[in-house]
Amino acid sequence: MDFDRIPGVLGEIVRARWNDYRDAVFERPQATGAARRFEAALSGPELALIAEVKGASPSQGFIADLDPLEAARAYLRGGAAAISVLTEPRRFAGSPMALKRVTSGIEAPALRKDFVVHPAMLLEAREWGASAALLMVSVLGERTAEFLEVAHHLGLDALVEVHDADELEIALAAGARIIGVNNRDLTTLEIHLDNAPRLIRAARERGFEGVLVAESGYSRPEQLAPLRGLADAVLVGSSLAGSGDLEAATRTLLGG
Repeated sequence: MDFDRIPGVLGEIVRARWNDYRDAVFERPQATGAARRFEAALSGPELALIAEVKGASPSQGFIADLDPLEAARAYLRGGAAAISVLTEPRRFAGSPMALKRVTSGIEAPALRKDFVVHPAMLLEAREWGASAALLMVSVLGERTAEFLEVAHHLGLDALVEVHDADELEIALAAGARIIGVNNRDLTTLEIHLDNAPRLIRAARERGFEGVLVAESGYSRPEQLAPLRGLADAVLVGSSLAGSGDLEAATRTLLGG
């Protein structure tokens, strides 16, 4: 894949990740039955929350020094339906150990949040106990369908992330069951909260019947109001991770 085509901050992160994995070997194992635990957790009648364990971000720098498992447990007590765990080490202070610690200590499904550039990363996600992995159309482009097939072969759900209409078309054509719409342009780090509702409506108009997730920029309950009855779930990271009281912040965000 030509990762040099990706501009801005996203390109920097992805090229570093490719250097980490360019020599990795992926031997396709026997297929695993699809558990779809992550998908099921987001498919209830109410807006579900995916709460994120992260220590830093490119837009904010250091956020908080969190114990991954204790953070996940606090999120779940506050009403989160699933947990997202960063495993990218340079810009997000993530690690494999953070994901392993979370998946070994909670029953709720966990998402491996990273910049997947090699199928070996999907096998790692399964081995580290994740129920799902993030696949970014902005990174994988027309190979999104290929990586999605590998994820499903491994028994993983995949959160297929898009940011614009062209990427949505690729996700739909790939057969994604869970589509996330990022309000943040990862090349510039700018956030526009109208992006997710607009593309979520477009997906429904195209006949998409799967799970739709709004991502990035949410910090207050009133910001979630336009998503209720439209999106199935929302993914929130920095505002919760940096709140100081993760359980209370989660409950407040959900309006509890």
